[in-house]
Amino acid sequence: MTEPLKIGVIVGTTREGRFADVVTEWFMDKTASRSAFKFDVIDLRDHVLPHFEEAMAPAYAEPSEGAKGKWNDLLKSYDGFIVVTPEYNHSIPGVLKNAFDYAYTGWRRKPLGIVGYGPSGAMRAAEHLRVIAINFGMVPVRGAVHIAGADFFANMTERDPKAFPEHIDPTLDELLGDMEFWGNLTKPALKA
Repeated sequence: MTEPLKIGVIVGTTREGRFADVVTEWFMDKTASRSAFKFDVIDLRDHVLPHFEEAMAPAYAEPSEGAKGKWNDLLKSYDGFIVVTPEYNHSIPGVLKNAFDYAYTGWRRKPLGIVGYGPSGAMRAAEHLRVIAINFGMVPVRGAVHIAGADFFANMTERDPKAFPEHIDPTLDELLGDMEFWGNLTKPALKA
């Protein structure tokens, strides 16, 4: 039996009152019995990075001091990532983009999945995130979860992770299937 894939679930916003906590809890509850994975939540609130102003891009010189070096070292310990993100101004939150900018080897050759939420399910943010991931040599998977429209608005007041409708579950299954396939395919390349 193969070892479970270690997947970091990145909470992609730090905003006060964020809905990301509800979506992340839903995701973790729904995936608790998936033996092919070991999921860890990586909350960007716990990894405060200054605005990116390094002299060199991390592809050429990895940040090694303080929080910047610890961030990349943390990312290196994972086989892939799923980002839980809203959509801000038709794109991803700035704090999430900054977190990508501060690493290179930690992202490289790993699958990236997306769980988006908001009025449009973060569709445009997901497309931007996929392009960013490609720049890091990642494999952005096709499967994704988009909690949108009535499914999103119906839960805005209650904020109940168990209140999302079951018709979202097949998209989660597709996302996890893609993550398992690509995670097992790319894992040997992480040692190269």
